[in-house]
Amino acid sequence: MNAPASITPDTFLSAAADLLGPRGLTTDPELVEPWLTDWRGRYTGKACALASPANVEELSALVRLCAQHGVPIVPQGGNSGMSGGATPDESGTALLLSMRRMNAIRSVDVEGRRATCEAGVILQTLHEAAEAQGLRFPLTLGGKGSATVGGLISTNAGGSQVLRHGSMRAMVLGLEAVLADGQVFSQLTPLKKDNRGFDLKQLLIGSEGTLGIVTAATLALSPAVAERVVIWAGVASLPAARALLLHCDDAVSDALEGFEVMPQASIDAVVDHMPTVRLPLAGRHAWHVLIEVVADRASVATLRERCETMMADAFEADLLEDAVLSANEAQAEAFWLIRETVPSAERARGPAVQHDISVPVEMMPAFVEETAPLIEAEFPGTEAIAFGHLGDGNVHYHVIAPGEADARAWNAGPGKAISRRVHDLVTQWGGSISAEHGIGQLKRDELARLGDPVALHLLRTVKQALDPQGLLNPGKLV
Repeated sequence: MNAPASITPDTFLSAAADLLGPRGLTTDPELVEPWLTDWRGRYTGKACALASPANVEELSALVRLCAQHGVPIVPQGGNSGMSGGATPDESGTALLLSMRRMNAIRSVDVEGRRATCEAGVILQTLHEAAEAQGLRFPLTLGGKGSATVGGLISTNAGGSQVLRHGSMRAMVLGLEAVLADGQVFSQLTPLKKDNRGFDLKQLLIGSEGTLGIVTAATLALSPAVAERVVIWAGVASLPAARALLLHCDDAVSDALEGFEVMPQASIDAVVDHMPTVRLPLAGRHAWHVLIEVVADRASVATLRERCETMMADAFEADLLEDAVLSANEAQAEAFWLIRETVPSAERARGPAVQHDISVPVEMMPAFVEETAPLIEAEFPGTEAIAFGHLGDGNVHYHVIAPGEADARAWNAGPGKAISRRVHDLVTQWGGSISAEHGIGQLKRDELARLGDPVALHLLRTVKQALDPQGLLNPGKLV
């Protein structure tokens, strides 16, 4: 939306500079430019300035100023998102809003097992603050050194521990946010039971900055892990991996924290990319499984024995071909490093289109087995690979281009057609085209094409009600 004719951009920038001061507002191209391109390098935009408010009061006043002048706002946390959700368009009219100065951990309540922190707190910093108190925040992902609490909430981030703890939505006990008119929604105090109408904080979680700007949150913490055992197993098929998952769930229940799957092709790519890696198993297997089982202080004494019994019973039931348990924490980290290297190893192979999809958990093995050959047949020379969080029905479904393909041309042509086909198949199977990375601008048109019309109408109605000027993160989600 353009500013009214009587108000110039210079008028707005002058008022914003008076409000925020030199640390809070810059138009210096060298300072703004690094934040104008998304993490994947797919989108680059322009901005009239970069704002970095120091507290919620400054942000509230800034949003009121933007509303008065008709200036769009694009909130940004660590700029580590996967869907272009924090990148402005090319018009140059938007204000890029960095939350990185609002990075205080306001409190860690050991008895209540919760932390209240501002949106700019980096995930790893939150991990360290919880650990210092003998607790932990049980959400982790590869970008933990740059991802911020506000960004994680805005995209309802997942990660490798969703199987046990749920996504970000399950961990937010309270929320503070600035709305489109500058009002501050403050509901940081957590209540176990509260039936005063809609759960408004849940409306803001996952809204990608289109309904309000998250400024702080009260987050659930868990007891620290006293010990963990990480298991690497080889199985004959994805249905076998699913059967192993059910077996492990029955055997150790809530102690099962992670269950990741990788095809042999992904392991081969890791070896090519990182030749010094030591693989846990000597043989080749159609699928590799990484299992993490944890114990608190009360159950640490029996952890390894329970894991050994669980895997011995799995062998007896013919659920796997080979397996090894980590002997110590260093080996556990080494197992996880292989899993975390899969995306970069794949990128080194060449162009690919990535899909962050989910289907009902019990249907994922059949989905992959049926659709991967279909995609490869319809798009000759491609290779469809799925890896990731089998335990929560979410895999990263990537289609790798034929050798020697030009990345830009292939992504714009065949790659786009492949993504449409994958999304069609996911929708036919009752799944979601975005399991944990958000819609952003990457999947906005696909959501409009494939989303349930009633659900889309509700999304747009809520957006219009809370942001009638359309100034909050325009062009994203809806």
